[in-house]
Amino acid sequence: MQLNHPGKQSPKMLNTDPMAPSAIPFRKDMQGFFGTPRAMTEAEIQDAIQRFANAAALAKKAGFDGVQIHGAHGYLVSQFLSPAHNQRDDHWGGSIDNRMRFVLAIYDAIRQATGDDFNVGIKMNSADFQRGGFAEEDAFLVASALAKRGINLIEVSGGTYETPAMSKGKKKEDVKASTQQREAYFLEFAETLRTKVDVPLMVTGGFRTRAGMEAALASGACDIVGLGRPLCVEPDLVNEIIAGNDFHSVVRPIKTGVKVIDRMALMEVSWYARQLHRMGNGKEPRRQDQGFWSLLDVLWIMIYRGLFNRIGRLRAS
Repeated sequence: MQLNHPGKQSPKMLNTDPMAPSAIPFRKDMQGFFGTPRAMTEAEIQDAIQRFANAAALAKKAGFDGVQIHGAHGYLVSQFLSPAHNQRDDHWGGSIDNRMRFVLAIYDAIRQATGDDFNVGIKMNSADFQRGGFAEEDAFLVASALAKRGINLIEVSGGTYETPAMSKGKKKEDVKASTQQREAYFLEFAETLRTKVDVPLMVTGGFRTRAGMEAALASGACDIVGLGRPLCVEPDLVNEIIAGNDFHSVVRPIKTGVKVIDRMALMEVSWYARQLHRMGNGKEPRRQDQGFWSLLDVLWIMIYRGLFNRIGRLRAS
């Protein structure tokens, strides 16, 4: 089970009072979707840590074999790790040792709540790909610290809602020619991380063919291939892989035609979430859905839920 806290990366329509390490707003073109957060208090930080631990304990009680801390993609753990989002002047901010204190405390609390026989992993960014943000050098240090503590799996990804490398990969000019021949976005980082930690590694992002997955595993850069978007539109893909069939995923770029929206990860997340909802309702995923209409559909749901939550709060007060 993946455990996550969005921090400030929570849309205005769902949360009018988001928390984050520091009161740093999103870039201007995203401020219509996301509000400026308030800096978390010490008590709120400790509460968030304990909530991760409580959730892990419940997951174990429910029968899960393990949990994964979501420490990537600009959510709360990622925000603490990034100097662009974490500008605290206390022991939770500043140096990388301080910025990683939050995720290490979460890991320790989960381990204490679940025991040594429970699997605990993390999904973490190789980098934020933002100026002044979480860099690969930071990622190596965080991964090494978690490995020393006994973490069971490290999944490598990258990017945030502002710089969605997890769905688009790095800019082509920032990638070596040899790397461009391979499908996975973050395989090069994983190859270097392999030399620094003795922990099973998982790479997610960009895999589209059986050959690409086999090549990644054969290279030794990763032990596990992560699939996200392909399974949202091709739920039988795993059976194709196990059967040894060649394939090329039908995953394609989703666009609305509005550049400001297309730059954000929120739109693609909405599109793929819609396909998951369709399958949850017993329907086939709709591969030809237009991005704009899918986004409007999800925004309507968020507005409805936001109004419902506000009404609930008014009644409670």
